Amino acid sequence: MKNTVIDLITKTAVITGASSGVGLATAHLFAQNGYQLVLAARGVEGLEKAVSECNAFGGKAVYKSTDVSNANEVKDLVEFALKEFGRIDIWVNNAGVMSSGKFGEIPMEVNEQVIKTNLMGYMHGAYYVLPVFKEQNQGILINNVSIGGFMPAPFSSVYSATKTGIKGLISGLQSEYSVYPAIHICNIYPQIQRSTGNMHSAKYSGLDFKIPPFAADPNDTAKVIYNLTIKPKNDTFPDASSYLIKFIHGIFPQTFTNLATAVMRLMMKFSNGNDNEGNILYASSDPHQIYGETSIPVPSKSTQRIVSLGILIGLGLYTTTRIRRKYK
Repeated sequence: MKNTVIDLITKTAVITGASSGVGLATAHLFAQNGYQLVLAARGVEGLEKAVSECNAFGGKAVYKSTDVSNANEVKDLVEFALKEFGRIDIWVNNAGVMSSGKFGEIPMEVNEQVIKTNLMGYMHGAYYVLPVFKEQNQGILINNVSIGGFMPAPFSSVYSATKTGIKGLISGLQSEYSVYPAIHICNIYPQIQRSTGNMHSAKYSGLDFKIPPFAADPNDTAKVIYNLTIKPKNDTFPDASSYLIKFIHGIFPQTFTNLATAVMRLMMKFSNGNDNEGNILYASSDPHQIYGETSIPVPSKSTQRIVSLGILIGLGLYTTTRIRRKYK
């Protein structure tokens, strides 16, 4: 009966990294479904824009500038949300940063901040919101982990370490909190997004690249996050491509990783970009929007499905051939 009563009350969601990309897409979708929202990111300009957009969609949104790498600021964010709306029903750990380049050419300050924002940021969110859920006897923590939780991102070793760490951290919490039937801890593992994330990321060693056109649509990822508020589950791959990438890597981990690394190495050889610390140490600059720049125009979704199906069939045939040769 208690859950039914709460379902009739306007729910409150806190979303970190909400000023652009998947976080902003998630905020828009929650607003369209009548949520009270507390949006968090470091930059005030992006947050003000996001709040205005969410309120225009029919939600009731407020913001608090928050650096998730700072435990006290995350604690303050929780207290702010409770003061504004009285409860927290959904918490989306989404804020994250990425640096790419040769390990020894990325400044240590940048590497350390990637760990603080990604791994410790998610830890801080869980640490301060889970006691609220226990007090309420209800709540859903959703973690946007990325496919990087299952495989290394080439020339992004520290980023990969944080995603593997988040997966381990949250898996442990899922077991610990399994005795609370109305508290859910969910992980989502999307592939690279067609968002502003790449535009805001740090790049070194001459790297200068845009998002491939077949990257996932952030709005589709946001829909998966929203669906977890309705039917929570521990681990989710938001689309067939994400699961396929994980599946192939599981069968041929070394081959897959070496191929991806070779592609990045080739890009560094022929590109001549300037070192750029991106949004690692400071708040994201413009654009504060969902979509980022792609390397070529984005094909239609039907074309993407056809190409994905072709790749799937090709990989299936390749895998079958390898297995047959192995057992001859």
